[in-house]
Amino acid sequence: MVKQRVEEIKPYDSNRQKSEQVEQMFDSIAPAYDFMNRAMTMGIDKLWRAKAVRMLCRRAPRRILDIATGTGDLAIVMAHRMPQATVTGVDLSAGMIAIGQQKIEKAALADRVTLQVADCLALPFADDTFDGVTAAYGVRNFADLEAGYREMHRVMRRGATLCIIELSTPANRLVKPLYRLYTRHIIPAVGRLVSKDSRAYTYLPESIAAVPQRDEMCALMRRAGFTDCRWRSLTLGVCCIYTALKP
Repeated sequence: MVKQRVEEIKPYDSNRQKSEQVEQMFDSIAPAYDFMNRAMTMGIDKLWRAKAVRMLCRRAPRRILDIATGTGDLAIVMAHRMPQATVTGVDLSAGMIAIGQQKIEKAALADRVTLQVADCLALPFADDTFDGVTAAYGVRNFADLEAGYREMHRVMRRGATLCIIELSTPANRLVKPLYRLYTRHIIPAVGRLVSKDSRAYTYLPESIAAVPQRDEMCALMRRAGFTDCRWRSLTLGVCCIYTALKP
């Protein structure tokens, strides 16, 4: 059986562009997004972000771009942990950005964190602008994943660090059946109740299963021009952190 490419997995139907559907989906679930993230991972997603930020801190970036920033969770953590840095967050969804902006103002970080609506495949920034680029749980939603990495590469300065957090499928044969039950049945059922979107949380496990993972993801990063591409598996393999450098 041939594995579907993640670009072929779409939230609603096969006819419209994936980016258009992703924008619609996240606008739809924006009010429930933070609650569902905490509920689905039992709060462990906060630990994954904290781990990624600790890894990024070693490079001490001063100007960071957070791709697919959503409601700004990662941008806020980075701003707290790296007071020397400014963070720009971009996302397709205006609904997600609106909620993120409220969180940033509440955290009194508006002087160092800026959010804006933008297409991650056509970033509105000059070449060689950022010395750190991040994305949390977002790259599998790209309409063209390799093109997305090339665009990240373009806006990064030489020596800049890329840090990606992405959900993954466990490799352990004992864990896999429980993971499949949880992601393919329990999460969609809860998602339908909380978000009222009957499709969004079915799309989630489908896109996780299709996204390149571990060595395959690192190979994709190298094709986009990155070097020193590495991955680290977390929590029985349900999440990976990927790092790379722009040479």
